[in-house]
Amino acid sequence: MSLLCVNKLRSFLTMFGITVGVFSVVSVMTAILALRSSIETGISFLGANVFQFAKYPAGDIGWKKCYLRRNITLDQARRYQKLMEDVSSVVCLKFLNQGGAQAVYSGRQTTFALIFGGSNQNFLSTNQYSIESGRNLTGGDVDLGQRVCVIGQLVREKLFPSEAPLGKRIKVNGYTYTVIGTFEMKGSQFGQSQDDIVLIPITRYFSDFGSQNVSIDIATQAENQLVYDETMDKAITMMRIVRGLRPEQENDFEVYSNDSMISAFNQMADTIAVGSFMISGIALLVAGVGVMNITLVSVIERTKEIGICKSIGARKKSILAQFLVEAVTISLAGGLLGTVLGVAGGNGVAIILHVPVVFPWNWALIGLIVCAGIGVSFGFYPAWKAASLDPIEALRFE
Repeated sequence: MSLLCVNKLRSFLTMFGITVGVFSVVSVMTAILALRSSIETGISFLGANVFQFAKYPAGDIGWKKCYLRRNITLDQARRYQKLMEDVSSVVCLKFLNQGGAQAVYSGRQTTFALIFGGSNQNFLSTNQYSIESGRNLTGGDVDLGQRVCVIGQLVREKLFPSEAPLGKRIKVNGYTYTVIGTFEMKGSQFGQSQDDIVLIPITRYFSDFGSQNVSIDIATQAENQLVYDETMDKAITMMRIVRGLRPEQENDFEVYSNDSMISAFNQMADTIAVGSFMISGIALLVAGVGVMNITLVSVIERTKEIGICKSIGARKKSILAQFLVEAVTISLAGGLLGTVLGVAGGNGVAIILHVPVVFPWNWALIGLIVCAGIGVSFGFYPAWKAASLDPIEALRFE
């Protein structure tokens, strides 16, 4: 009888080790492929030909080392904007507070997860937003510090489910602002809604909430891709001037664009993939030893059966093939289960982050080939041992 049928629990436990190894690789690679497939829309939050200066790098990588940097102040940002007038007419000054704010109107309210902050009239083109109704912030709104705001679609749905929002006055963290426009629906980026937003003039934000512990992000748009690098070089020079840096000093600000963020994501994804390979390699090695062990135990338990088979004419290669097939079957069963669970787990992450699901055909195929290789390599010695048994000695075995 096959070792799969004789001891189902033992076979399942051996197979489970392979399942864990394959699952760890396939799930991670599925999630990474899903994210990479939507990277142009998922990470490209800046507009075309746009680069941005900030105190901190995008994401969490390298954030701690930048903590002691000076904040980019509003005066510095406005001076930079003045110096860039002959280079680029589209300079966006912004500070967005992710969470910790709530909008209220006529007894209705949003959650405290509101994206709330200040910017200028160039927020739309540098951050890929569009106006659905009403108007955008203007230079006059910013210069005069007007108490006006533009709201996202989720804010409109929560506060104005059955009436037009334009001209209405809402309260955000205790301060009143008049709604002058609504953004078009933008959707989510990696699970974070971009439509739960209230934007006011940046001068009004600083007037109401102060500038302590606030660092402004500055986005600049080049006229076209041909002058993009030249514009960035000039912008970095202007930024160093307003920051008062000497020639020998390093930049005390980050410069990033959509391309640099995509590159950073790819580096992070590659690091995660390497870690996954190491974990799965250890798991598969342990599982391979398990396959060898269970096959050796099966050979011992079925010694008499092997003797009977050989005594009635079974050839050596038939016995070898029988045990190899059983070892490979256990490995492939574990690999198939790991692949199914891995694809489900990886796409579960994709669904949570609102990106398209994928099926990693190449990794699934590689996983199954590796599992078959484990079955052959770790099952060969026990199978060869079984095939080499002396039939007379095997028949005497008790």
